[in-house]
Amino acid sequence: MKAVIAVAGMGTRFFPISKTINKCMLPVLDQPVVAYAVADCLAAGARQIAIVTGTGESGRQVRHYFTEDAGLRDFFTDRGQADKYAPIAHLHTQAQFTFIEQARDGRYGTALPVMLAADFINGDDFLLLAGDDLLLRPDGGHDLADLTAARTTAGTPAAIAAATVPGETAHRYGILTPRTTATGHQVLDTIAEKPTSYRERTAYINISRTLLSGEAVPYFEKLQPSPSNGEYQATDAIAAYARDHDILIHPAIGAYYDCGNTAGWLAANNAAARAHGITLP
Repeated sequence: MKAVIAVAGMGTRFFPISKTINKCMLPVLDQPVVAYAVADCLAAGARQIAIVTGTGESGRQVRHYFTEDAGLRDFFTDRGQADKYAPIAHLHTQAQFTFIEQARDGRYGTALPVMLAADFINGDDFLLLAGDDLLLRPDGGHDLADLTAARTTAGTPAAIAAATVPGETAHRYGILTPRTTATGHQVLDTIAEKPTSYRERTAYINISRTLLSGEAVPYFEKLQPSPSNGEYQATDAIAAYARDHDILIHPAIGAYYDCGNTAGWLAANNAAARAHGITLP
């Protein structure tokens, strides 16, 4: 299984700091947000990971973090501090990283990473996720690993992770509407983007973590820009794939944090600090 992590966004909600620092490289405690996404992919069994970056400095930062730096490794080793470099060394022993640059060519949207990574995917199963949000589990587990196991148990070709929110807040999110199969599994029926009304007590929301078969790639490649905003939207491709294939909906356990905005990033840091026993002032 492979993984495609999208980090090529412009970071408009963090501008102007995002002019120089990719929002996925902002720290949650002592690691960048995207490192948590990579850890989830590794826990799920992905050993080939493509990270789709933007151009220029923001892309360079991501590539540098996930590329071996022999000089820095030797610096710590020579001073008896090899343990400091160990988290980075661990990445290089566990996974092979591919970096794909998303050009500023006028196209924009969450579907582009898959379109650009089609050759990398090469017909294999792949995880698709955004690199600027995270799921924090107090039990140390990984929701992507659970998603992969649930897909195998259900026998579906794909699975999508969902957070559960109160129905009265559903209008803020993309809603995953389920249907029940003959075997009793809840699979994706439709995706509604920020519905104006929602009458159920709770709602499944899309948190940009999906496990797809290689057969899904053509659905992305056939996409046209959305009439509403001109973007190539991954949810449109996933919804089209769901019309032909069962996509298991799997509720996530971890608390979801959108680190693409200041409030979500601060909340993630506070939660991570509490989980590590760090006393906040």
